Order: sequence, then structure tokens, then C-alpha cells
Amino acid sequence: MESRYRFRLYLLTAIVLFGGGTLLSRLYDYQIVNTEYYRKLIPGETTIAIRDPGVRGTIVDRNGQLLAKNLRNYELVLNLDEIHQEWERQHSEKQKPGRRQIGMAVPTSERSREIVRIIKDGIVPRLEHHGIAAEYSSSALQKHYVTHGGLIPFTFPVDLTYEQFARLAEHNLEMAGVYVTVRPRRQYPFGTLGCHILGYLKQWEKGDIPDKAKEEYDHYLGDAVGSTGVEATMDTFLRGSPGRRVLRKNEKGRILGEVLNERIAPDQGSQVMLTIDARIQFLVENVLRKTGRSAAVVMDVRTGEILAMASLPNYNPNEFIPSISGSKWEDYKANKAYPLINRALSSFTPGSTFKLPTAIAACMHSKGDFGHNCVGHLKFGRSGRLKIRCWKTVGHGSLSLTSAIQRSCNPYFMQLSTELGNERMANAFDMLNLGRATGVKLPAEDRGIIPGSEWWRRELHPGESMTPARMAMLAIGQDESEATPLQLAALTACIANGGKYYRPRIIKMVVDPKEGILISDIPELRVDLVTEGMDSAQFADLRQGMWKAANELGGTARRASPEDVEIGAKTGTAQTTDFGEKSHNAWTVAFGPFEEPRYAVAVMVQNGKSGGKVCGPLVNLIFRGLFAAEKGLKLPLRRMGEVAGNFEPIEEIALPEGDLLALAIDEEGETGEEAEEAQLPGTAVRVRPRAIPLPSITPDADSGNSQNRETRRRTD
Repeated sequence: MESRYRFRLYLLTAIVLFGGGTLLSRLYDYQIVNTEYYRKLIPGETTIAIRDPGVRGTIVDRNGQLLAKNLRNYELVLNLDEIHQEWERQHSEKQKPGRRQIGMAVPTSERSREIVRIIKDGIVPRLEHHGIAAEYSSSALQKHYVTHGGLIPFTFPVDLTYEQFARLAEHNLEMAGVYVTVRPRRQYPFGTLGCHILGYLKQWEKGDIPDKAKEEYDHYLGDAVGSTGVEATMDTFLRGSPGRRVLRKNEKGRILGEVLNERIAPDQGSQVMLTIDARIQFLVENVLRKTGRSAAVVMDVRTGEILAMASLPNYNPNEFIPSISGSKWEDYKANKAYPLINRALSSFTPGSTFKLPTAIAACMHSKGDFGHNCVGHLKFGRSGRLKIRCWKTVGHGSLSLTSAIQRSCNPYFMQLSTELGNERMANAFDMLNLGRATGVKLPAEDRGIIPGSEWWRRELHPGESMTPARMAMLAIGQDESEATPLQLAALTACIANGGKYYRPRIIKMVVDPKEGILISDIPELRVDLVTEGMDSAQFADLRQGMWKAANELGGTARRASPEDVEIGAKTGTAQTTDFGEKSHNAWTVAFGPFEEPRYAVAVMVQNGKSGGKVCGPLVNLIFRGLFAAEKGLKLPLRRMGEVAGNFEPIEEIALPEGDLLALAIDEEGETGEEAEEAQLPGTAVRVRPRAIPLPSITPDADSGNSQNRETRRRTD
């Protein structure tokens, strides 16, 4: 009897414990695991937290002219998760506990196909009722839903007018998950002007959302990211702090209003002021349009500020807003002139412009009084088999440093390099920042190549030594020698101002709306050649040689000299290859006015046959515009379009007739052919490919990245 009683007691206890455990388990499931689900089933108000991206700072020129600004853009966005749940509710499809919460799990393929039908049959007709017809990609929408659910809204590809925005904001389409919002959109008001300086934006990477943000926001809108140019290098300054909005909605998904006390307005990013003068930039870019592929840099010799930096062909950064179309991206990639590359920062064979740093090396070591009798060539090697010609085959006769620069004599500088030796040459070139990047605040800057430098010995030719022939080729800017237009503009500015090398600057000032000046307008003096031991008298002879090159008969840079202002200049024509074919790079570097220099100019033209005949006139036109502006002429400034570039060889560029004095030119100058005989008999000219990667971009929403690489070919 007692045992039966105990059994019943134990059974009752077990039933109570089991029932209590089951009840507690269900309570845990309801109260903890599926709290959000059941909360959403309770009729009443709910809230939606939205992250608003910061407002990107503006970019202006040195005079405050807007080069990159923001427009108010009215957008229609869809929270696909909310739309799907509202559709299920309206169609009385019961959801079981434990189903996916908004933004937490990946929707199934069936649900992703279903959302496409819902948008097509439920949302699009209502949009059309309000006069909005938008084409969109069903596959992109489906992929977006599978990848991001409701955390990241799908932006409908339509630009709303203010009237449409106001109407939709009032009606809200009577369906949950449909929102209208105001977001800033980047605009470059002058089209292609300064495109390689400004750069462009790419859409934020939707897959890279912090876990904390997933917990904090129901809707997440990321910030656009600078991809190239100043937009990239100054991205941390240009980005504004994000904002936060909290919306109230009822049980039917209708938006009731905003919770004002929880609103955090997005902040404006810093304003970046460039050293660029937009009107000078417009001048230089228009001058370069006489060529197919070229670059030019104008600098203030007193501060190192870059007043203009142009590269042709070009592109329109507005094409990347909000994202570039696949067809346009393919057009850019298919153009073998590579419009996305900034040639002002790309390295090219410099030719006779390298006679200037060779001359500076001489002045640094009291060799500026060196004299040489040019007989039209110079031989190297034990048997004299290596012969490098002067462009004037009969020779120049007896020359000093001044006359050698004026006439651009090859043998003079080749022999001078032998007198100096490799160590002195390498040190002087390094002091002038040749063979390494200048550090300008722009991405993808080439370092150039200086044979015999520490980097050359370590990276390109480990264990090799510099022969007299190689040093001779360096002195005249041939063989492996490479430099960028920016490097040569900075070198010219150093010569112009008496030996002070200022680091090139593109950023003049950065100002935060709240904190004030973050980057000040302070020039950076990198080296003063006078304090480093340069012979000032010999350096004056170097400058005089540049004056004679531009102003006296026999000078190779006569075409660069404007009629009413004296300048100093040096030309260069380098033999190279272009897609495997023999070609040339034409150069002219100059400064002016000669007595009180303010400007340094460097111009490079690919496939230009003569530095004096091709680049000289371009420099002339640039100086004429600069000096006319100083006299009160207001240079024009207008929106500019794209130039695709070309591969046509340029023999000569004619100066405008009727407003220039006749130019008496008795010598044509170097041709770039003089180094051809330096190759040993039977040795082929080697071609070294150069590959420059382009930034990866997303042509269309939710599509894959595309990228392209440029291969430029050089004589090795």
C-alpha cells in the first residue's frame, strides 16, 4: 500500500517537473528567442532606426571656386524585407514562430523570386499612378535581397523631382517598406576639368558593414568612398560624420512621423582647398587639346604650389555618379590611350631635360666650368665600338656649360658625367627628388628611374655597376632613365628660384566646419642647394644657358619664348617605343619671367617628334595666358568635355599667326635618335612593359567589380 502511494507521488512529481520544464522552455522561447517576432505581432507603434551617410565636403580651387560639390538628390528606397512581410500579412499567410527576423538571416531563393513579383505587381503600378516610371534590374533586385535582406535598402533607379518627392512623402504609397529620402549627390560642375586631380567616387561596399551597425540600425546607408585623385587621398577629411533618424510606424506599416529627440543630423565633411587655379587649369587643358596624349604641370616657383596639372586624354568624373554604367566603363577600358591614367604622375623617358640635373651635379662639385670640344659624337668602350652621336653630326665645337645647355649638346654632358662619376651624379639626382616620388597628395605617383641610384642597384640590377656609357645615357636622359612631368616641373622651379627645392603641393588648406583649419597653407622646403655647397656663380651660368636656349639664335627652345617676356627653357626629345613601335617623347621645361620667376612649366607629348617644335609652342601659349592674366585679362572658365586622345605622330605645332613676332630659328635641336648607335651590334632594343593598375569599380548596382591595367612600353 505504501509502495503504491510512493509510486503515485513520484509520478505526480515527475509530471509536475516535466510540465514545469516544458512551460519554462516555451516561456524562454517566447520571451527570449522570439521576442522581436512576437513584439511585431502586437498591434501598435514600432520604430525604425536609419543611418544617414555624412555630407561629403566640397573641393575648391585656390580662389574658392567650387570644383566638387553636392546636390540635393531625392531618392526612392525600398526595404525589401518589410515589403515582403507586409505582403504576407495582407495575404493572410501565417508566419510560424522562429522565422527570420528583419535583416538577420539570408532569405531563401524562393522568397527572393517572390519579392521580384511583389515589386512588379504591387509597387511598380503604384509608382506609375504617381507618374513615376523607372526601369530596374530584376536580377539586381533579387541579388540584393538575397545578400542584404532589409538592412540595406534597395535604391530605385529614378531621380525624383521635388514635387514627386513631396507627393510620395505624403502618401507613402500606403505600403510598408517604401521610403523617400534626401541624400547629397556629388557633382563636378566643370565636367572633365581637373578630372585627374579631383578623381571620382565609388559606391560603398555593401558587404562591409560593422556588426555593431547591424545591431543599431534597421536601415543602413553607407558613405561613398574616394577612388582616385584628391577624393581618395583626402577621403578621411572629406567624409562627414553619419546621422541617425528614428521613424515611428503603426501596425499597418504606415509612417507616423519621426522621433525628433533621437535625431542626429549628418555632419558636413571638411572643405579641401587646392593650390590649383581653375582658370589656369582651363588654359592648360585647352592648350593640350592640340595633342593626342600629353601632360603639363604649372608650378609657383616660390612655394611649390601646383597651379595646374593636366593630362590627356581625360574622362568625366560625373559618369561615376552614382555608379558608372557598364557600357561607359567598357568604353574607358577599350580606349588604348588610357584616359583614366594621370600622365603628369607617370614616368617617361626624359631625353635632354636630364641635362639640367647633370649640370646641377656639376655646379654642386665645382665642375660647372667644364669645357668640351664637340666633334659630333663620343665613343665608349675599350675599342670605341659604342658611339653616341650629337644631334648635330658635324659637332658644336668648343662649348662651355652655358652654350652646351643653349644648344643641347650630347657629347658635352656625356663627357661631363664621366668627370663627375656615378656617386656624385646619383647623389645630385636624389637630392633633386628624381628616382623617387615627390609625395604630392595624389595616388599612383611613379617614382621614375635613375640608373646608378640605390633603388636601381637594389631592385632593378642587383650587383651591376654603372659603366661610362650608362652614365653618359643618364646624362642625356636615355636608356632606362625615366621621370614624371611633375618631377621635372619641380626641378625647373628649383632652378628658377635660385636653388630652393619645394615639395610639390596640391593641397593648400583643409578647413573643418566645426574645428577650423586642419591643414595650414605652409610651403615645405625640402633642400636648399646653396647651403648644400652649390657654386652660385656656376649655377648662374646654368640659368643663363636656359635663357639663351629660349632667347638667342641657336637656342633649341626659341618657340617656347613669348614675345614680351623673357624666360629660361630647355627642350628634350627622347627615343622610346609605343606599343612596340619606334616613337618619341617630346619635352619642354621652362620658367619665367627670367629675372623674377613666378612660374615653372613642364610639358610632355607622347609621339611628339621634337621637343622644340611640338612642346615649345605649347609652353609659349601657356606663358602668354599666364602673363595676360597678370595684366588683368580674366581667363575663361567653362564646363569641359571628354577628349578620347589619339596616336597620331606630331611633327610640329604651329603658333597662332598675326599676334606673334617672327621666330628666327636656325637649329632644329635634338631628335632623340642620337642614342640609337649606343646599342652593341646585333643587340636588339629591349622593351620593358610597365603595368599600372586601375582602381576596381562597380559599374552597376550589385554587379561585380571591373578593373583594367595599362601597359606602357619603354626602351630598356
